Amino acid sequence: MLTKRDLLRSAALAAMTATTAKSFPALAQDRPGFFKAKDIAEAGFIYGLPIVMNYAVMYEYAIDRNSGQFKAPFNQIKNEPNVYTYKDTAIVTPNSDTPYSFVWMDLRAEPIVLSVPAVDPKRYYSVMLCDGNTYNYGYIGSRATGSEAGDYMVVGPDWKGATPPGIKKVFRSSTQFSLAGYRTQLFNPDDLDGVKKVQAGYKAQTLSAYLKQPTTTASAAIDFPKIDKELVKTNFFEYLDFALQFAPVQENEKEIRAQLARIGVGPGKTFNFKDLSLEDKLEVGLGMKEGQRKVDEAVANVGKDVNGWRISSLPGDSAHYNGDWLKRAAAAQAGIYGNDAAEAMYPLTRVDGNGQALDGSKKNYTLTFPADQLPPVNAFWSLTMYDGKTQLLIENPINRYLINSPMLPSMKTNADGSLTLYIQNKSPGADKEANWLPAPNGPIYLVMRLYWPKAEPPSILPPGEGTWKPPAIMAAN
Repeated sequence: MLTKRDLLRSAALAAMTATTAKSFPALAQDRPGFFKAKDIAEAGFIYGLPIVMNYAVMYEYAIDRNSGQFKAPFNQIKNEPNVYTYKDTAIVTPNSDTPYSFVWMDLRAEPIVLSVPAVDPKRYYSVMLCDGNTYNYGYIGSRATGSEAGDYMVVGPDWKGATPPGIKKVFRSSTQFSLAGYRTQLFNPDDLDGVKKVQAGYKAQTLSAYLKQPTTTASAAIDFPKIDKELVKTNFFEYLDFALQFAPVQENEKEIRAQLARIGVGPGKTFNFKDLSLEDKLEVGLGMKEGQRKVDEAVANVGKDVNGWRISSLPGDSAHYNGDWLKRAAAAQAGIYGNDAAEAMYPLTRVDGNGQALDGSKKNYTLTFPADQLPPVNAFWSLTMYDGKTQLLIENPINRYLINSPMLPSMKTNADGSLTLYIQNKSPGADKEANWLPAPNGPIYLVMRLYWPKAEPPSILPPGEGTWKPPAIMAAN
Protein backbone atom coordinates (compact mmCIF):
# COMPACT_ATOMS: atom_id res chain seq x y z
CA MET A 1 0.00 0.00 0.00
CA LEU A 2 1.36 3.44 -0.93
CA THR A 3 1.95 5.85 1.92
CA LYS A 4 1.34 9.60 1.62
CA ARG A 5 5.11 10.07 1.22
CA ASP A 6 5.16 7.48 -1.57
CA LEU A 7 2.36 9.35 -3.35
CA LEU A 8 4.22 12.64 -2.98
CA ARG A 9 7.33 11.06 -4.37
CA SER A 10 5.40 9.68 -7.31
CA ALA A 11 4.01 13.12 -8.04
CA ALA A 12 7.44 14.68 -7.75
CA LEU A 13 8.88 12.06 -10.06
CA ALA A 14 6.25 12.81 -12.69
CA ALA A 15 7.15 16.49 -12.49
CA MET A 16 10.89 16.04 -12.87
CA THR A 17 11.98 14.94 -16.32
CA ALA A 18 15.53 14.85 -15.11
CA THR A 19 14.72 11.68 -13.23
CA THR A 20 14.60 9.81 -16.52
CA ALA A 21 18.39 10.06 -16.63
CA LYS A 22 20.56 7.22 -15.40
CA SER A 23 20.17 6.61 -11.68
CA PHE A 24 23.27 7.22 -9.58
CA PRO A 25 24.10 6.02 -6.06
CA ALA A 26 22.75 8.33 -3.37
CA LEU A 27 25.14 11.14 -2.55
CA ALA A 28 25.14 10.01 1.06
CA GLN A 29 27.01 6.91 -0.13
CA ASP A 30 29.28 8.83 -2.49
CA ARG A 31 30.92 11.23 -0.08
CA PRO A 32 30.83 12.35 3.55
CA GLY A 33 28.68 15.20 4.80
CA PHE A 34 25.26 13.99 3.65
CA PHE A 35 22.96 16.94 2.99
CA LYS A 36 19.20 17.16 2.69
CA ALA A 37 18.58 17.85 -0.98
CA LYS A 38 14.95 18.69 -0.18
CA ASP A 39 15.89 21.57 2.11
CA ILE A 40 18.41 22.97 -0.36
CA ALA A 41 15.92 22.63 -3.22
CA GLU A 42 13.25 24.45 -1.22
CA ALA A 43 15.54 27.36 -0.39
CA GLY A 44 17.05 27.29 -3.88
CA PHE A 45 13.64 27.37 -5.55
CA ILE A 46 12.60 30.43 -3.54
CA TYR A 47 15.93 32.12 -4.27
CA GLY A 48 15.89 31.20 -7.95
CA LEU A 49 12.24 31.74 -8.90
CA PRO A 50 12.61 35.43 -9.91
CA ILE A 51 15.82 34.67 -11.80
CA VAL A 52 14.19 31.89 -13.82
CA MET A 53 11.02 33.93 -14.40
CA ASN A 54 13.16 36.78 -15.72
CA TYR A 55 15.07 34.42 -18.01
CA ALA A 56 11.78 33.10 -19.38
CA VAL A 57 10.62 36.61 -20.29
CA MET A 58 14.02 37.52 -21.75
CA TYR A 59 13.97 34.36 -23.88
CA GLU A 60 10.53 35.14 -25.29
CA TYR A 61 11.20 38.87 -25.77
CA ALA A 62 14.80 39.01 -27.02
CA ILE A 63 15.93 35.54 -28.15
CA ASP A 64 13.19 33.36 -29.64
CA ARG A 65 11.90 35.15 -32.74
CA ASN A 66 9.11 32.58 -33.02
CA SER A 67 7.86 32.88 -29.45
CA GLY A 68 4.87 35.01 -30.40
CA GLN A 69 6.04 37.54 -27.80
CA PHE A 70 9.35 38.53 -29.45
CA LYS A 71 10.16 42.26 -29.23
CA ALA A 72 13.70 42.92 -30.52
CA PRO A 73 17.26 41.53 -30.34
CA PHE A 74 19.56 42.60 -27.53
CA ASN A 75 20.50 46.29 -27.37
CA GLN A 76 17.70 47.35 -29.70
CA ILE A 77 14.72 49.31 -28.46
CA LYS A 78 11.22 48.07 -29.20
CA ASN A 79 8.37 50.54 -28.83
CA GLU A 80 4.85 49.27 -28.29
CA PRO A 81 2.56 52.08 -29.52
CA ASN A 82 -0.41 50.36 -27.94
CA VAL A 83 -1.54 49.09 -24.59
CA TYR A 84 -1.50 45.46 -23.49
CA THR A 85 -4.61 43.34 -24.10
CA TYR A 86 -5.75 39.82 -23.28
CA LYS A 87 -3.60 38.59 -26.17
CA ASP A 88 -0.39 39.48 -24.30
CA THR A 89 0.53 36.51 -22.14
CA ALA A 90 4.31 36.58 -21.50
CA ILE A 91 4.05 38.74 -18.35
CA VAL A 92 1.56 38.14 -15.55
CA THR A 93 -0.40 41.13 -14.24
CA PRO A 94 0.57 43.33 -17.22
CA ASN A 95 0.20 47.09 -17.03
CA SER A 96 -2.23 48.35 -19.68
CA ASP A 97 -2.31 52.09 -19.06
CA THR A 98 1.22 53.10 -20.07
CA PRO A 99 2.40 51.81 -23.46
CA TYR A 100 5.71 50.03 -23.03
CA SER A 101 9.07 50.22 -24.69
CA PHE A 102 11.73 47.59 -24.03
CA VAL A 103 15.47 47.24 -24.35
CA TRP A 104 17.06 43.97 -23.30
CA MET A 105 20.69 44.89 -22.76
CA ASP A 106 23.72 42.63 -23.23
CA LEU A 107 26.33 44.37 -21.08
CA ARG A 108 29.12 41.81 -21.44
CA ALA A 109 31.23 43.62 -24.05
CA GLU A 110 30.50 47.27 -23.29
CA PRO A 111 27.97 49.60 -21.66
CA ILE A 112 24.73 50.75 -23.25
CA VAL A 113 23.76 54.42 -23.45
CA LEU A 114 20.06 55.19 -23.07
CA SER A 115 18.95 58.59 -24.38
CA VAL A 116 15.59 60.16 -23.61
CA PRO A 117 13.96 63.23 -25.22
CA ALA A 118 12.43 66.20 -23.48
CA VAL A 119 8.92 65.17 -22.41
CA ASP A 120 5.97 67.42 -21.61
CA PRO A 121 5.94 67.67 -17.78
CA LYS A 122 2.21 66.89 -17.88
CA ARG A 123 2.94 63.46 -19.35
CA TYR A 124 4.35 60.93 -16.90
CA TYR A 125 7.07 58.59 -18.11
CA SER A 126 9.64 56.35 -16.49
CA VAL A 127 12.49 54.05 -17.49
CA MET A 128 12.94 51.28 -14.94
CA LEU A 129 16.23 49.41 -14.94
CA CYS A 130 15.80 45.84 -13.74
CA ASP A 131 18.56 43.22 -13.83
CA GLY A 132 18.58 39.44 -13.96
CA ASN A 133 18.21 39.26 -10.17
CA THR A 134 15.01 41.34 -10.61
CA TYR A 135 16.58 44.23 -8.71
CA ASN A 136 15.31 47.68 -9.72
CA TYR A 137 18.71 49.36 -9.70
CA GLY A 138 17.81 52.73 -11.19
CA TYR A 139 15.23 55.04 -12.75
CA ILE A 140 15.13 57.67 -15.46
CA GLY A 141 11.95 59.73 -15.87
CA SER A 142 9.48 62.27 -14.53
CA ARG A 143 10.04 61.52 -10.85
CA ALA A 144 13.68 60.43 -10.82
CA THR A 145 15.43 62.70 -13.32
CA GLY A 146 12.79 65.18 -14.52
CA SER A 147 11.35 65.86 -17.95
CA GLU A 148 14.50 67.17 -19.66
CA ALA A 149 16.39 65.30 -22.38
CA GLY A 150 19.48 63.36 -21.32
CA ASP A 151 21.97 60.56 -21.92
CA TYR A 152 22.45 57.83 -19.29
CA MET A 153 24.91 54.94 -19.23
CA VAL A 154 24.15 51.40 -18.04
CA VAL A 155 27.17 49.24 -17.19
CA GLY A 156 27.65 45.59 -16.32
CA PRO A 157 28.80 44.26 -12.95
CA ASP A 158 32.50 44.21 -13.91
CA TRP A 159 32.76 47.45 -15.92
CA LYS A 160 35.76 49.60 -14.94
CA GLY A 161 35.92 52.15 -17.78
CA ALA A 162 35.69 55.93 -17.70
CA THR A 163 32.47 57.92 -17.90
CA PRO A 164 32.46 60.04 -21.05
CA PRO A 165 31.39 63.71 -21.03
CA GLY A 166 27.69 64.27 -21.58
CA ILE A 167 26.54 61.27 -19.53
CA LYS A 168 24.21 62.51 -16.78
CA LYS A 169 24.36 59.38 -14.63
CA VAL A 170 25.82 55.85 -14.61
CA PHE A 171 23.71 52.86 -13.50
CA ARG A 172 25.34 49.52 -12.64
CA SER A 173 23.53 46.22 -13.20
CA SER A 174 24.35 43.28 -10.94
CA THR A 175 24.02 40.93 -13.92
CA GLN A 176 25.38 40.88 -17.46
CA PHE A 177 21.91 40.94 -19.01
CA SER A 178 19.40 43.56 -17.95
CA LEU A 179 16.09 45.09 -18.92
CA ALA A 180 15.16 48.73 -19.44
CA GLY A 181 11.38 48.95 -19.23
CA TYR A 182 9.81 52.22 -20.39
CA ARG A 183 6.34 53.39 -19.37
CA THR A 184 4.85 56.34 -21.27
CA GLN A 185 1.52 57.73 -20.13
CA LEU A 186 -1.41 57.49 -22.54
CA PHE A 187 -3.98 60.17 -21.73
CA ASN A 188 -6.82 58.54 -23.70
CA PRO A 189 -7.31 56.26 -26.75
CA ASP A 190 -6.95 59.29 -29.07
CA ASP A 191 -3.53 60.09 -27.59
CA LEU A 192 -1.54 57.30 -29.28
CA ASP A 193 0.17 59.71 -31.66
CA GLY A 194 1.38 61.69 -28.66
CA VAL A 195 2.84 58.54 -27.13
CA LYS A 196 4.46 57.58 -30.44
CA LYS A 197 6.15 60.98 -30.64
CA VAL A 198 7.72 60.48 -27.21
CA GLN A 199 8.72 56.89 -27.98
CA ALA A 200 10.42 58.02 -31.21
CA GLY A 201 12.82 60.02 -29.04
CA TYR A 202 13.93 57.02 -26.97
CA LYS A 203 17.32 55.74 -28.10
CA ALA A 204 19.59 52.84 -27.07
CA GLN A 205 23.11 52.35 -28.40
CA THR A 206 26.41 50.81 -27.37
CA LEU A 207 28.97 53.10 -25.80
CA SER A 208 31.22 52.83 -28.86
CA ALA A 209 28.35 53.88 -31.13
CA TYR A 210 27.54 56.79 -28.80
CA LEU A 211 31.18 57.92 -28.96
CA LYS A 212 31.23 57.27 -32.73
CA GLN A 213 34.16 54.91 -32.28
CA PRO A 214 34.76 51.48 -33.81
CA THR A 215 33.73 48.49 -31.72
CA THR A 216 36.83 46.85 -30.25
CA THR A 217 35.22 43.96 -28.38
CA ALA A 218 32.44 41.52 -29.11
CA SER A 219 30.40 39.25 -26.88
CA ALA A 220 30.75 35.52 -27.31
CA ALA A 221 27.81 33.70 -28.84
CA ILE A 222 25.55 31.92 -26.35
CA ASP A 223 23.43 28.84 -26.84
CA PHE A 224 20.40 29.95 -24.83
CA PRO A 225 18.31 26.97 -23.67
CA LYS A 226 14.74 27.02 -24.96
CA ILE A 227 12.17 27.70 -22.31
CA ASP A 228 8.41 27.62 -21.91
CA LYS A 229 5.99 27.30 -19.03
CA GLU A 230 6.08 23.50 -19.00
CA LEU A 231 9.85 23.27 -19.24
CA VAL A 232 10.17 25.65 -16.29
CA LYS A 233 8.26 23.15 -14.16
CA THR A 234 10.45 20.22 -15.14
CA ASN A 235 13.88 21.78 -15.68
CA PHE A 236 13.79 24.61 -13.17
CA PHE A 237 17.23 24.11 -11.66
CA GLU A 238 18.86 23.63 -15.05
CA TYR A 239 17.62 27.09 -16.08
CA LEU A 240 18.78 28.56 -12.78
CA ASP A 241 22.17 26.92 -13.31
CA PHE A 242 22.41 28.54 -16.75
CA ALA A 243 21.32 32.01 -15.60
CA LEU A 244 23.68 32.20 -12.63
CA GLN A 245 26.76 32.24 -14.86
CA PHE A 246 25.80 35.79 -15.86
CA ALA A 247 25.21 36.93 -12.27
CA PRO A 248 28.41 37.37 -10.23
CA VAL A 249 27.83 36.34 -6.63
CA GLN A 250 27.04 39.14 -4.19
CA GLU A 251 28.04 39.08 -0.54
CA ASN A 252 24.57 38.19 0.74
CA GLU A 253 24.26 35.36 -1.81
CA LYS A 254 27.36 33.40 -0.84
CA GLU A 255 25.56 31.05 1.54
CA ILE A 256 22.67 30.12 -0.77
CA ARG A 257 25.02 29.83 -3.76
CA ALA A 258 27.24 27.44 -1.77
CA GLN A 259 24.22 25.32 -0.88
CA LEU A 260 23.06 25.22 -4.52
CA ALA A 261 26.52 24.15 -5.63
CA ARG A 262 26.08 21.07 -3.44
CA ILE A 263 23.24 19.91 -5.68
CA GLY A 264 25.13 20.80 -8.84
CA VAL A 265 23.64 24.24 -9.53
CA GLY A 266 25.55 27.43 -10.37
CA PRO A 267 29.18 28.49 -10.67
CA GLY A 268 31.39 26.58 -8.26
CA LYS A 269 29.53 23.30 -8.68
CA THR A 270 31.58 20.12 -8.87
CA PHE A 271 29.10 18.03 -10.87
CA ASN A 272 25.92 18.45 -12.91
CA PHE A 273 22.46 18.62 -11.42
CA LYS A 274 21.30 15.91 -13.82
CA ASP A 275 23.81 13.53 -12.21
CA LEU A 276 21.97 13.53 -8.88
CA SER A 277 20.76 10.16 -7.70
CA LEU A 278 17.12 9.17 -8.17
CA GLU A 279 16.65 9.50 -4.41
CA ASP A 280 18.00 13.04 -4.34
CA LYS A 281 16.02 14.08 -7.41
CA LEU A 282 12.85 13.00 -5.70
CA GLU A 283 13.85 15.00 -2.62
CA VAL A 284 14.46 17.99 -4.89
CA GLY A 285 10.96 17.63 -6.35
CA LEU A 286 9.45 17.70 -2.87
CA GLY A 287 11.57 20.71 -1.95
CA MET A 288 10.39 22.63 -5.01
CA LYS A 289 6.79 21.89 -4.15
CA GLU A 290 7.25 23.20 -0.61
CA GLY A 291 9.08 26.27 -1.91
CA GLN A 292 6.19 27.08 -4.26
CA ARG A 293 3.73 26.68 -1.39
CA LYS A 294 5.66 29.21 0.68
CA VAL A 295 5.79 31.69 -2.21
CA ASP A 296 2.04 31.33 -2.79
CA GLU A 297 1.45 31.92 0.91
CA ALA A 298 3.73 34.98 0.93
CA VAL A 299 1.88 36.52 -2.04
CA ALA A 300 -1.50 35.89 -0.39
CA ASN A 301 -0.38 37.52 2.85
CA VAL A 302 1.83 40.27 1.46
CA GLY A 303 1.82 43.65 3.17
CA LYS A 304 -1.05 44.91 5.27
CA ASP A 305 -4.77 44.34 4.83
CA VAL A 306 -6.58 47.67 4.38
CA ASN A 307 -10.29 47.34 3.62
CA GLY A 308 -9.60 44.02 1.86
CA TRP A 309 -6.72 45.41 -0.20
CA ARG A 310 -3.18 44.16 0.35
CA ILE A 311 -0.81 47.13 0.47
CA SER A 312 2.93 46.56 0.40
CA SER A 313 6.15 47.69 -1.21
CA LEU A 314 7.52 44.42 -2.55
CA PRO A 315 9.75 45.47 -5.49
CA GLY A 316 13.03 47.29 -5.00
CA ASP A 317 16.80 47.13 -5.30
CA SER A 318 19.27 44.75 -3.71
CA ALA A 319 19.39 46.73 -0.47
CA HIS A 320 15.59 46.74 -0.31
CA TYR A 321 15.42 42.93 -0.31
CA ASN A 322 18.56 42.55 1.83
CA GLY A 323 18.78 38.82 1.20
CA ASP A 324 15.08 38.15 1.88
CA TRP A 325 14.65 35.70 -1.00
CA LEU A 326 11.03 34.94 -0.13
CA LYS A 327 10.14 38.63 -0.39
CA ARG A 328 11.88 38.82 -3.78
CA ALA A 329 10.10 35.68 -5.03
CA ALA A 330 6.73 37.01 -3.87
CA ALA A 331 7.40 40.29 -5.69
CA ALA A 332 8.14 38.46 -8.94
CA GLN A 333 5.14 36.15 -8.69
CA ALA A 334 2.75 38.94 -7.71
CA GLY A 335 3.85 40.92 -10.79
CA ILE A 336 7.37 40.73 -12.14
CA TYR A 337 8.98 44.09 -13.04
CA GLY A 338 6.88 46.02 -10.55
CA ASN A 339 7.99 49.50 -9.53
CA ASP A 340 9.55 50.75 -6.32
CA ALA A 341 7.07 52.27 -3.85
CA ALA A 342 8.26 55.82 -4.60
CA GLU A 343 7.54 55.28 -8.32
CA ALA A 344 4.23 53.42 -8.02
CA MET A 345 2.12 51.68 -5.42
CA TYR A 346 0.03 48.60 -6.19
CA PRO A 347 -2.86 47.86 -3.82
CA LEU A 348 -4.25 44.48 -4.86
CA THR A 349 -7.15 42.29 -3.87
CA ARG A 350 -9.05 39.08 -4.50
CA VAL A 351 -11.68 39.71 -1.81
CA ASP A 352 -14.48 42.15 -1.02
CA GLY A 353 -14.74 44.28 2.10
CA ASN A 354 -16.13 41.31 4.03
CA GLY A 355 -13.25 39.04 3.09
CA GLN A 356 -15.31 37.01 0.61
CA ALA A 357 -13.58 35.89 -2.61
CA LEU A 358 -14.40 38.07 -5.63
CA ASP A 359 -16.16 36.03 -8.31
CA GLY A 360 -17.80 37.54 -11.39
CA SER A 361 -19.85 34.41 -12.01
CA LYS A 362 -21.60 34.77 -8.65
CA LYS A 363 -21.92 38.46 -7.81
CA ASN A 364 -21.74 42.04 -9.04
CA TYR A 365 -19.61 44.53 -7.12
CA THR A 366 -19.12 48.25 -6.62
CA LEU A 367 -16.17 50.40 -5.58
CA THR A 368 -17.02 53.91 -4.39
CA PHE A 369 -14.51 56.69 -3.83
CA PRO A 370 -15.96 59.37 -1.51
CA ALA A 371 -15.94 62.95 -2.80
CA ASP A 372 -12.42 64.42 -2.90
CA GLN A 373 -10.89 61.10 -1.83
CA LEU A 374 -9.55 59.73 -5.12
CA PRO A 375 -6.09 58.10 -4.99
CA PRO A 376 -3.52 60.86 -4.18
CA VAL A 377 -0.85 60.93 -6.91
CA ASN A 378 1.52 63.32 -8.65
CA ALA A 379 0.98 61.52 -11.97
CA PHE A 380 -2.15 59.34 -12.37
CA TRP A 381 -3.91 56.26 -11.00
CA SER A 382 -5.67 53.23 -12.47
CA LEU A 383 -7.67 50.13 -11.51
CA THR A 384 -7.03 47.06 -13.69
CA MET A 385 -9.05 43.86 -13.95
CA TYR A 386 -7.39 40.43 -14.27
CA ASP A 387 -8.55 36.87 -14.49
CA GLY A 388 -8.18 35.50 -10.98
CA LYS A 389 -6.75 32.21 -12.23
CA THR A 390 -4.14 33.39 -14.75
CA GLN A 391 -3.50 37.03 -13.64
CA LEU A 392 -3.91 38.02 -17.30
CA LEU A 393 -6.18 40.64 -18.86
CA ILE A 394 -9.62 39.41 -19.90
CA GLU A 395 -11.44 39.58 -23.21
CA ASN A 396 -14.61 41.67 -22.87
CA PRO A 397 -17.24 43.27 -25.13
CA ILE A 398 -16.07 46.89 -24.70
CA ASN A 399 -12.30 46.18 -24.78
CA ARG A 400 -11.88 47.92 -21.43
CA TYR A 401 -9.23 46.45 -19.17
CA LEU A 402 -8.99 49.27 -16.64
CA ILE A 403 -10.38 52.52 -15.40
CA ASN A 404 -7.92 55.35 -14.80
CA SER A 405 -7.89 59.00 -13.77
CA PRO A 406 -7.62 60.39 -17.33
CA MET A 407 -11.04 58.78 -17.95
CA LEU A 408 -12.71 60.75 -15.12
CA PRO A 409 -14.18 63.52 -17.34
CA SER A 410 -16.22 60.91 -19.22
CA MET A 411 -17.49 59.19 -16.07
CA LYS A 412 -20.57 59.89 -13.97
CA THR A 413 -20.36 61.00 -10.35
CA ASN A 414 -23.04 60.60 -7.72
CA ALA A 415 -25.10 63.48 -6.31
CA ASP A 416 -22.78 63.80 -3.31
CA GLY A 417 -19.70 64.00 -5.54
CA SER A 418 -18.57 60.43 -4.93
CA LEU A 419 -17.53 58.12 -7.77
CA THR A 420 -18.91 54.57 -8.04
CA LEU A 421 -17.31 51.97 -10.29
CA TYR A 422 -19.36 48.94 -11.38
CA ILE A 423 -17.32 45.73 -11.31
CA GLN A 424 -19.26 42.89 -12.92
CA ASN A 425 -19.32 40.39 -15.78
CA LYS A 426 -22.34 41.81 -17.62
CA SER A 427 -23.10 45.42 -18.47
CA PRO A 428 -24.73 47.37 -15.60
CA GLY A 429 -26.89 49.14 -18.19
CA ALA A 430 -26.36 51.96 -20.65
CA ASP A 431 -26.74 54.64 -17.96
CA LYS A 432 -23.88 53.15 -15.91
CA GLU A 433 -21.64 51.73 -18.62
CA ALA A 434 -19.23 54.70 -18.51
CA ASN A 435 -18.28 53.52 -15.00
CA TRP A 436 -18.20 49.79 -15.83
CA LEU A 437 -15.07 47.69 -15.36
CA PRO A 438 -15.83 44.33 -17.02
CA ALA A 439 -15.06 41.29 -14.85
CA PRO A 440 -14.39 37.66 -15.79
CA ASN A 441 -17.07 35.01 -15.44
CA GLY A 442 -15.14 33.56 -12.52
CA PRO A 443 -12.45 34.55 -9.98
CA ILE A 444 -11.38 38.22 -10.00
CA TYR A 445 -7.96 39.74 -9.31
CA LEU A 446 -7.84 43.55 -9.08
CA VAL A 447 -4.76 45.77 -9.01
CA MET A 448 -4.77 49.49 -8.33
CA ARG A 449 -1.78 51.48 -9.59
CA LEU A 450 -0.80 54.83 -8.11
CA TYR A 451 1.95 56.36 -10.26
CA TRP A 452 4.31 58.69 -8.42
CA PRO A 453 2.22 58.61 -5.24
CA LYS A 454 2.18 61.78 -3.18
CA ALA A 455 4.46 61.62 -0.18
CA GLU A 456 2.65 64.27 1.88
CA PRO A 457 -0.74 63.50 3.53
CA PRO A 458 -3.15 62.35 2.35
CA SER A 459 -0.87 59.63 1.03
CA ILE A 460 -0.76 55.88 0.64
CA LEU A 461 2.84 56.09 1.90
CA PRO A 462 4.32 54.61 4.02
CA PRO A 463 2.90 51.41 2.50
CA GLY A 464 0.04 50.13 4.64
CA GLU A 465 0.40 52.98 7.12
CA GLY A 466 -0.57 55.99 5.01
CA THR A 467 -3.41 58.37 5.75
CA TRP A 468 -5.20 57.54 2.46
CA LYS A 469 -6.82 54.13 2.36
CA PRO A 470 -8.46 52.48 -0.68
CA PRO A 471 -12.19 51.93 -0.10
CA ALA A 472 -13.54 48.39 0.17
CA ILE A 473 -15.13 46.59 -2.74
CA MET A 474 -18.71 45.74 -1.89
CA ALA A 475 -21.10 43.14 -3.23
CA ALA A 476 -23.96 44.89 -5.02
CA ASN A 477 -27.49 44.57 -3.65
